[in-house]
Amino acid sequence: MFFLKLLSIISIFSICTILGHYYGQKYALRFENLVALEQCIKILETEIVYGATPLPEALSNVYKKGKPRVSYIFEEIKRDLVANKRSFVYDSFLEIAGELYKSLYFKKEDVEIVLSLGRVLGSSDRDDQSKIFKLVLKQIGAQIEEAKVEKNQNEKLYRNLGVITGIGIIILLI
Repeated sequence: MFFLKLLSIISIFSICTILGHYYGQKYALRFENLVALEQCIKILETEIVYGATPLPEALSNVYKKGKPRVSYIFEEIKRDLVANKRSFVYDSFLEIAGELYKSLYFKKEDVEIVLSLGRVLGSSDRDDQSKIFKLVLKQIGAQIEEAKVEKNQNEKLYRNLGVITGIGIIILLI
């Protein structure tokens, strides 16, 4: 009987702690992914504005040069753009919007920034695109700052909350 109680206590505490770490990790991952996205967009800006690289090739180069945690979305955009012979790049960006929420833990505001980039890519000249890249990078910078604040506030909170919840449940069961 004692062994069963001990096993239950350890299981409850472990599960609550793991859940706390999982929810806390979301904030850290969003922050890291936004930083990686900023790097990828800077690479894309260099390819398009300064290198005059065609968009599908530029998207592939971002995939190769960027951090894999985020850069794979640019390869997905390229594949969708080429495979479906889309005339608007924005449609390909819309296809990956769900992936941004699910895998990268982006908020609606983050996804809107990425989609705003998709609206103008390939539909304006390099000078206009340069201005848009600067605006998008500025917006992402603001989102990174917000994510950093949220990470600092909530990551530790959720981790501690998981541990405390586990201890609270154990006390109630004893």
